[in-house]
Amino acid sequence: MTQTDSHVPAGASVRHPLAPLTEEEAGAACRAALASGAVEPGARIVYCAPAEPAKEAVLGWDGTPLPREVTVVTYEKGLGRTSVLTVGVPGGELVSCVYAPAAQPPIMLEEWRANSETLRGDPAFQAACARRGVTDMSMVQIDPWPAGNFGLPVDAEGRRLARCVAYVLDGPGDNGYAHPIENLVVLLDRDTGEIVELQDGEVVPVPRASGRYDEGTRELAPLRIVQPDGPGFTVDDGALRWGPWQLRASMHPIEGLVLHEICYVEGERARPVVYRASLSEMVVPYGSTSMNHWWKNAFDAGDVGLGKMADALELGCDCLGEIVYLDAVTVDEDGTPATMPNAICVHEEDYGILWKHFDLMGDKSEVRRSRRLVVSFIATVGNYEYGFFWYFYLDGTIQAEVKLTGIIQTQAVAPGTTAPYANLVTPELAGPHHQHLFNFRLDMCLDGPLNSVYEVDAVRVPPGPGNPYGNAFTASETLLKTEAQAQRLADSAKGRHWKIVNHSSRNAVGEPVAYKLIPTHVGPVLLAGEEAAISGRAAFATKHLWVTPFAAGERRAAGDFPNQHPGGAGLPEWTAADRPVVDADIVLWYTVGTTHFCRPEDFPVMPVEYTGFTLRPAGFFDRNPATDLAAASDGGCHT
Repeated sequence: MTQTDSHVPAGASVRHPLAPLTEEEAGAACRAALASGAVEPGARIVYCAPAEPAKEAVLGWDGTPLPREVTVVTYEKGLGRTSVLTVGVPGGELVSCVYAPAAQPPIMLEEWRANSETLRGDPAFQAACARRGVTDMSMVQIDPWPAGNFGLPVDAEGRRLARCVAYVLDGPGDNGYAHPIENLVVLLDRDTGEIVELQDGEVVPVPRASGRYDEGTRELAPLRIVQPDGPGFTVDDGALRWGPWQLRASMHPIEGLVLHEICYVEGERARPVVYRASLSEMVVPYGSTSMNHWWKNAFDAGDVGLGKMADALELGCDCLGEIVYLDAVTVDEDGTPATMPNAICVHEEDYGILWKHFDLMGDKSEVRRSRRLVVSFIATVGNYEYGFFWYFYLDGTIQAEVKLTGIIQTQAVAPGTTAPYANLVTPELAGPHHQHLFNFRLDMCLDGPLNSVYEVDAVRVPPGPGNPYGNAFTASETLLKTEAQAQRLADSAKGRHWKIVNHSSRNAVGEPVAYKLIPTHVGPVLLAGEEAAISGRAAFATKHLWVTPFAAGERRAAGDFPNQHPGGAGLPEWTAADRPVVDADIVLWYTVGTTHFCRPEDFPVMPVEYTGFTLRPAGFFDRNPATDLAAASDGGCHT
């Protein structure tokens, strides 16, 4: 069964300040921005999103209507100018307009299509393909990547650039990544269609073996998940309530799924944990030195937009169970709004045993099963799919998980040879080494806005009078006082985690209430050298943890417009002030990821790989909050 929450509740007069953008609001805002006179005729809409009210206004909201405003980002091709307009809705008044002439906004879908058509029709590109025996241009797939910025002369010219690579299709539905055209890269001006540079290197035969993955015949027994009484949660204009949890969910065109006002309800008290949680930025840096791959460094949020690339989810495929879907609002480059159905999936999952004990003396067993609320979406960005899942558990735990699948980037190799910094996945194909690094922004509000962070390491106690048997160990806690001190690396050998505390709120044992951030998947940070261009552009990925004081304009770890940016924006720029972060309104920026050395099993389509982190209560409650659960009515949980 599936339900959809896609519109304003009937009869609603005052919507919550964080209620999702409606199709009517998006259309009105885009029309007003284009007609405002602030941008030239012919300006294109890159995206629009709610302009969130000030945090203090939301936290203090008493039901009185707050102004609804929309951020509209435009691009003027003739001027090469990016503009950020704020528009009031429904009236359409222009609140502000900020020009960012040096910024390159995210890539638009119409550019992607136009770049491909331009290249297929270019005689020089056609000749390069013909050298490799490829003459039917209708069967050539073009991937126009973000060009990056490497400090080259062309990077200083202010052009809007793409680096294009190509693949050959055998027919409809074919997997082009099985047939890459190697050693052929085109640097293209997206605005003018001019080929700035065509690199045509040594010819490598185009691999011919099929890469199809849609012809499987093995079947599994049907699996059905049924809740006869319907789901155990409610959804109302973006507000979710399930068990002890309440929160708000919406889709942002760049960040994707955004959660607001995450609270654990204890009795009559809604205790805040996180004010705003989302993916801030991600980067996929490649470690190959080959012509087709050395420059690949995609910021899939800032370069393209994860919400813009969100999938319409399908029951039984992407989501299984008693599902409620939330729709999302999109706009095209003309500003025409549309509703994307089933953009966010909400459902419950059984998660095994929550707690159990068998009392030997009393010959009695007590068991309670774990259940979790799942809020998720999936984005397809080129060859990869990314599923972003948030889990909420009955014991107060919050978990963020990224599921990576799709198709790896491929490199053609001559049979019998190998490629440096890549692993063979077929006799003719290699997968270049690369990383996927995701930075999550956690605007904390743990029992109130003033929080602090301690780094906690498990350490051995030296032998001596206090440790006469040599077996003692303890938790060493270090208060992170400033932004510079709070740039940290995970250390699994020490069981390192970070404890977020509220010194002004105490639990039953007299200690500050706390949650701990646990690095459940510890991997390397950015592996590129300090001298590499990507290390400056994706500086957020050089540390696992950053802590900053809250600032409304500091939303994305690599800055608002990382596309072709030379580097230094975002976290390194903000933290240069080394602001204090003790007993303050703080934001945690946490980077997780995978380092991918490709396997044959990753092709032709990659099984899901996982990464993520956990937020777990550590003295936030006075006791296990899940002991209030009754035994299941169908028996088997106590004897």
